[in-house]
Amino acid sequence: MESLPVSRKSTTRAGRRQNQQVLEMHRLEDFPLCAWILTIITYIVVGLTLPFSACLFIKVVQEYERAVVFRLGRLMPGGAKGPGIFFIMPCIDSYKKIDLRVVSFDVPPQEILSKDSVTVAVDAVVYFRISNATISVTNVEDASRSTKLLAQTTLRNILGTRTLAEMLSDRENISHQMQLTLDEATDPWGVKVERVEVKDVRLPVQLQRAMAAEAEATREAGAKVIAAEGEQKASRALREAASVIAENPCAIQLRYLQTLNSISAEKNSTIIFPFPIELLQNFLAKAPSSSKLPSKMS
Repeated sequence: MESLPVSRKSTTRAGRRQNQQVLEMHRLEDFPLCAWILTIITYIVVGLTLPFSACLFIKVVQEYERAVVFRLGRLMPGGAKGPGIFFIMPCIDSYKKIDLRVVSFDVPPQEILSKDSVTVAVDAVVYFRISNATISVTNVEDASRSTKLLAQTTLRNILGTRTLAEMLSDRENISHQMQLTLDEATDPWGVKVERVEVKDVRLPVQLQRAMAAEAEATREAGAKVIAAEGEQKASRALREAASVIAENPCAIQLRYLQTLNSISAEKNSTIIFPFPIELLQNFLAKAPSSSKLPSKMS
């Protein structure tokens, strides 16, 4: 990854140097004799038909546009014209307007086989602009269309080396890698890729169900573990409470009263009062002695 910026800079410099040499060749190369004759005749005709010919050789481009001018098929020196007014010679000059604003492009959903053999549909958004109008006209037929096609193939190539988990969790790095790759490839075309964003990763329905079942099972297992831990803590607390209550028999009676208080606070019409068995022990102990008295008297 560290060698990528260096190669990118070298590619950019080489492309600019090559384009500069091409422009210098156009500047230094002389027109043929017939070209000079046509140019002189055009100047004469324009001079004789002024001011009517002004509507033909005065052109205007907007602030966000540039005009690349060709004279008899050759690129005019000085680079792209604009913004504002520029002049062309009728019949021998032609020009092409280039929009320099940022263009957003939705990459169509691509069926991609991930590294772990999972088929997913991925779509993205690419933001790019024309950085050099002259190069975008002379080096490529349609810079915008070429960038869009390259974005589709780059998306497939980069995501094909990633697993499904990386596609879902590492979108920022994937977008950055795509932006660097596209920017390096489109620099000789005069195109600057500003930003790339992965919009959506759509999974097959069967895989969605399998992942949902796996997530549900994982959550259920976690819930059971938490419930078991709660039962363990509750049993320890009950053991400690039982040891405290066993120290004094009156503690259980106080606990009965607290339970009755909590039941009555809920506005229930039925109250269950637990009767302690210990109170009946005295009566059960006196019952055999009272039954023996009548037999002695008889």
